[in-house]
Parts: sequence; C-alpha cells; structure tokens
Amino acid sequence: MRRKARINRSWYSHFRSLRRKGLTASNSYNCITGSEVPTIRSCIAALLVLAAMAMGREALTLRLVATGALVVLLLWPDSLAGPSFQLSFAAVTAIIALAEHPAVRRGFAPREESWGRRLLRNGGSLLLTGAIVEVALMPIAVFHFHKAGIYGALANIVAIPLTTFVVMPLEALALLFDTAGLGAPFWWLTGQGLSLLLWIARTTAAAPGAVAALPAMPAGAFALMVGGGLWLALWRTGWRRIGLIPVAVGALWALVTPPPDLLVTGDGRHLGVRLADGRVALLRDRAGDYARDMLAENGGSDAEPVLLSDQGAARCSRDLCRVDLPVGDRTWRVLATRSAYLVPAGALIQACRNADIVVSERRLPRRCTPRWLRLDREMLARTGGVAISLSTGRVDTVIRPGDAHPWVLAGMPILPGRSTNRWRKDEQPTFRPEKAFSPLPAGLRPANQE
Repeated sequence: MRRKARINRSWYSHFRSLRRKGLTASNSYNCITGSEVPTIRSCIAALLVLAAMAMGREALTLRLVATGALVVLLLWPDSLAGPSFQLSFAAVTAIIALAEHPAVRRGFAPREESWGRRLLRNGGSLLLTGAIVEVALMPIAVFHFHKAGIYGALANIVAIPLTTFVVMPLEALALLFDTAGLGAPFWWLTGQGLSLLLWIARTTAAAPGAVAALPAMPAGAFALMVGGGLWLALWRTGWRRIGLIPVAVGALWALVTPPPDLLVTGDGRHLGVRLADGRVALLRDRAGDYARDMLAENGGSDAEPVLLSDQGAARCSRDLCRVDLPVGDRTWRVLATRSAYLVPAGALIQACRNADIVVSERRLPRRCTPRWLRLDREMLARTGGVAISLSTGRVDTVIRPGDAHPWVLAGMPILPGRSTNRWRKDEQPTFRPEKAFSPLPAGLRPANQE
C-alpha cells in the first residue's frame, strides 16, 4: 500500500509539472499569435482537457466545445457572426461528434491486428474525419467566401501526417540544434517538407472541379444547414437523422438560388454585370484586387473578371457606360457613371430617361429619372451594397430597412445637408421580389418625386 501511495504521489507530482508546462506553453502561444478566436478556443480546450485529466474524467466531449464557445462569446460576442469562430468550432464539433458515434468507436477502436490492417484502418479514419470536416465547413465557406473545396479530405491524408510526423519534428530539431549553430541541415529538410506541402496544396487546388464557386447564399438556407448540422451533432439517438431534412432543404435552396445579374458596391464606384457565359464584367478599367475578387465571388464566378467596355452589348466612354442585358423576353438597359467628371446635364438627363437602371457614385440631378431604379450616392447611403436579379425582380441590400444598430450607423456616411446618418422610417427604401415587373420596386419612391 505504501509503495502504491508513493507511486500515486510521484505520478501526481509529475502530472502537476506537466500541467504547468502545458499551461505555460498554451498561454504563450496564444499571446504570440495575437489571441485570435481559433487560438483562444485551443487554449481554453487545453485548459479543460488538463482539468478533466486531473479529475479522471473523459476529456474530449461536446461539453468541452460548448464551454469553450461560451467563454469566447462572453468575452467577444461579436465573433459569433465571423467566419473564424464558425469554422473553428464547427470543425471541432464535427470531429468530436464523429468520434463519439458508436459505429465509429467500434470500427476504429484499437485491436490486435497486423501492421498493414492497422495502417489501412488509421488511413480510413483520417479520410472519414477529413470528409466529415469538409462537409461541416462547406456551408460556412460558401456563405462567407462563396467558394467550397472538394478534394480537401483526400489531400489531408498526406498533408496531416506530413505536417505532424515530418515538418513539426524537424522544426523542433532545428531549433534545438540552433543552440549549437548546427541547425542548418534540419532547416533545409524542413523547407523541403514545406515545399512538398505547398505542392500538394497547389496541385489539389488546380485539379478540375477542386473549387466550387457559388453566388451569395440566402441567410435562411445557411440557418437551415447550420441548425440541421447541430441537430445531427448533438443528438445521440435515432432522432438525429431528422437533422438531415433541414440540411437537405437548405442545400437545395442555396443551389437553386440564381446568381445576381447586377452587383453594386456601397459607394457606387464599382458595378459588376454577370454575362451570359457566367463571367462578371466590371465597370471600371482600374479596379483593385479586393473589388475584383469580391464582385466575382458574389457573382458566383471563379473566372477572372473582364472589362464591361470590351463587351459587344456595352457602349462606354470615359465618363459613362451603357449596357443592354437581355433577360427573358425583355432587354434591360443599365447606365453607370465611371468617372468623377461632370456630364452635361441635358445629355445625362436624356440618357437616364432611356435607361431602366442608373448607377452612380455621386448625387444625380433630380430630373435623372430612369424607368425602374436609381442608385446614386443618396440612395446607396441608405441601402449599402446592392445585388439585383433581373429575372425575378429581387433587390437585396446590405443595410436592411430600419436597421439602426450602432455598428451599422458607424459605417454610413452623413450626406451634405443632413446632420445625422440616421434615416426616418418613411425614408428607408424597402425592396420586395416582384412577381410581375412594375415601373419601380415595391416601396421605393420614384426618382421624380424627390
């Protein structure tokens, strides 16, 4: 008994020493990397795992994920809407829910078998885990970035072991031997391992169909898929299969949502027009990489954007650009300003009257009255960025009508002649899908009634 007590005391003393080192390492890494949401989640998880081990409890459970999410949300509640929080916790939740499934436990539990069968079993476990994580992260990636990877699970079969068993140990050896000035060979080997890792990533990304580009996903479809995924992860009985219904409905909703025909940035400087071949044509010849990528992604195109002035249906000068877009049995005429120079009032007013939609970064004259919609500086200050689907008459805006949250008002400009950027309720435009086209979207004041 005394011998057993001495062994237990020795083990507990050793565990406390390891716990202190683990806490120091995790907190140091968290501080060095800038305390981002994924590293905070990892740090909290490490603390909880050590506490569970100290109490003799099972460490990796969904309660661990829930506690980590609660701590992060108490400190940074705004992170809930960000992709970092969603991707990080969705991946961990999917991995733990998969590991807790009885069939997975039985199929991949350690057992006496040959090394070949053990290698196949471990490889299958890695492939299944990667596939589940890819599926769990796909709705979040599409919602925020309008892109989804397809072959990530296959690439991870090589990338994860390469990083864990080759690159990281070589880095540790390089740092160790650097104390004696002998780390150069290990750094060279580390570089070769990283080069191989980058080659795998580039080859996977360049494979046909590796990345699927989709237009902006409706918020309702995203909510259905997230809710269904949580239902699948949290339930332990056969009721969990019900979660497949909202996931399927949300995925179908996202797939059948047509991409917008027109995309207008909140400042009115940039206009993206979706062409018949799926590419996005840009109004301005000189647009930054961010604007180009943002308009292409929201338009559901993975091709390089082209210039609107190079298209046969467009007539562009240095100051104005007009394009005719055939949609169904109707041809829509869109007029946009593309410079800061003033256009003669008479010519601009006549061009507005001949157009269905007018887009401009500046305030247009009162007599500029297009047939359907005018998006100038004043209107865009109330709506933010705008996406228009001409086939359905749907108009989506970044700023929702009546949204007066402080973080929304902080990003809205104060127009000349106004003392505040807060708009009265009767001044807020409302957009609704049109079953049959009317001269104006429902709720939007005609331009000639200003």
